[in-house]
Amino acid sequence: MTASIDLEVQDLVKRFGSFHAVRGVSFAIPKGSFFSILGPSGCGKTTLLRMIAGFLEPDGGAILIGGRSMLEIPPHRRPVNLVFQHLALFPMMSVAENIGYGLRRRRLGRAEIRERVERMLERIELPGYGNKRIDQLSGGQKQRIAIARCLVLEPTVLLLDEPLGALDLKLREQMKVELKLLQAAVGTTFVYITHDQSEALVMSDRVAVMHEGRFEQVDTPQGLYYHPRTAFVAGFVGQSSRWHGSVISGSSHEVQVRTDHGLELVARTSEDLRLNQPVDLFVRPEVITLARAKADLGALTNRLTGTVESVLFDGANSRVLVKEARTGREITAALPQTGQLSDLAPGETVYLGWSAEAGLCFARKP
Repeated sequence: MTASIDLEVQDLVKRFGSFHAVRGVSFAIPKGSFFSILGPSGCGKTTLLRMIAGFLEPDGGAILIGGRSMLEIPPHRRPVNLVFQHLALFPMMSVAENIGYGLRRRRLGRAEIRERVERMLERIELPGYGNKRIDQLSGGQKQRIAIARCLVLEPTVLLLDEPLGALDLKLREQMKVELKLLQAAVGTTFVYITHDQSEALVMSDRVAVMHEGRFEQVDTPQGLYYHPRTAFVAGFVGQSSRWHGSVISGSSHEVQVRTDHGLELVARTSEDLRLNQPVDLFVRPEVITLARAKADLGALTNRLTGTVESVLFDGANSRVLVKEARTGREITAALPQTGQLSDLAPGETVYLGWSAEAGLCFARKP
């Protein structure tokens, strides 16, 4: 362990009766990082966070913050603070009193508390808000006050448990950017829990994808998206069309798959897959070429024909749902951002194609 690691977790385990909530999780977070734990409800991420905070005792493993073991250290003595989804701000206190609450509990002098609170208000870009009541703030401002109340205590690690979950969509989008900029400005290590992949990908330096109590992959957002190492990560992060099938030929880098519906598709793989092995094949919407003429697909390896079922217009994120002609399977393809094919209409025949490299194949889990 080096001094540059703020938080290290070693083989952490937590059971509730016969249920294993956390199964041997290990990771290390460098100082000043924005680290997210991403996963569906019930995967164990909040249990993991509560063990780091000290609200739950692990059944095995170790937690070190700043190189010091946290086992048997009570929550109030750990150099961490926790921001919940429901912010728990004190409505009877002013903004300044809310931010300074922890400093008063530490019995700091009034002048120092006032100076640190004002400095924190500047940092969160709410100067002059100290005398305002909590009910005078917007949702985003309340979010910043809750984070400031923790940061003013100068924790080694700030834990955030789905803090944007109660905000409306537009405000969540705004707060993702604000949180990323705030973390970069203060330099405190953030550990962020979420089931929202967009939050994790946009804000984080590294992301751990958690599933059934384990980390499936820890990587950069780009690594998770472009180079998923398991079928779960490929299906959970981003959107994909997915086929079940079996290997009919190939090598250690590329395989030909016959899907359960009889299509033959070629995709890359990083696994040693054997002949006839059951597999899952993933193709993202943005790698699929759409065309009105088959000749426009060029030399793409995978080529299908279909009928437009629906056009889902969403600006640069617009997509088309296509019903594949032979199997009736629905495939999602992204519309070109150039505006080309924006006049596609339901019922039209279209051609779809993608390269072998653009698909990704994994052994199917039993």
